[in-house]
Amino acid sequence: MRRYGPALLLLLSGAAVLRITVFSDLYLRYVQSGLKVYLIASGVLLLTLAALSAVRATRTHDYEAEDEELEEDHDEDHGHDHGHNHHRTPRIAWLLTVPAAALLLFPPPALGSYSADREAEQRAAQGVGTFPALPSGDPVALTLGEYTSRAIYDSGKSLTGRTVRMTGFVTRGDNGTWYLARLLITCCAADASTYKIEIKGADAPVNDTWVTVTGTWHPKGKLGSDEAWPPVLDSTSVKTVKEPANPYERR
Repeated sequence: MRRYGPALLLLLSGAAVLRITVFSDLYLRYVQSGLKVYLIASGVLLLTLAALSAVRATRTHDYEAEDEELEEDHDEDHGHDHGHNHHRTPRIAWLLTVPAAALLLFPPPALGSYSADREAEQRAAQGVGTFPALPSGDPVALTLGEYTSRAIYDSGKSLTGRTVRMTGFVTRGDNGTWYLARLLITCCAADASTYKIEIKGADAPVNDTWVTVTGTWHPKGKLGSDEAWPPVLDSTSVKTVKEPANPYERR
């Protein structure tokens, strides 16, 4: 079995990558959608290498068996006894099967409230200015990034008198405060940054629950100042929804 260790490790890794890309959208928990084709190519390459490694191991085994037979015949003729040193997969390498099997069988969830709470209060270094008018009709669907930018930097106050609708997950603060949050990734989950909007007028759902919140802008602090962060929404409706296939904020 140890002879086929490298092939098994490659097989598990390749199968795990293809499982989260070809057979589901789970890869969106970790990377941007544009990287899907590269992940699929990597998975196919890993499976190809696994097959080649297995063939090589089989051939090597056959050659070793032939060599052993020849050596045994030689030893019988000359009375010598030689030890054999066969190449095997190092035992520590089998530890690599753990993350590969975990990704194949139990893919980790997307980043959630824990990551959002740990994220520093960072926001784009843009100055106060005017924004394009919002589309007509209420409620208008916005991303958390769009709402945040307008709430903190829009000197035209385009959110005034408008009803907006946003979707994100729940993260709790202190003293009963809770936030609608969503993470933005540029390349992969490792570079995630957070958008958070304080929600008023509704009780906090359980942490990490995905909800769609409808409400109106609650002005706070001076535009562009630290006091304006995080932006606030007076909610009129909070509905639990299913986590979207792509849980991250679009840029």
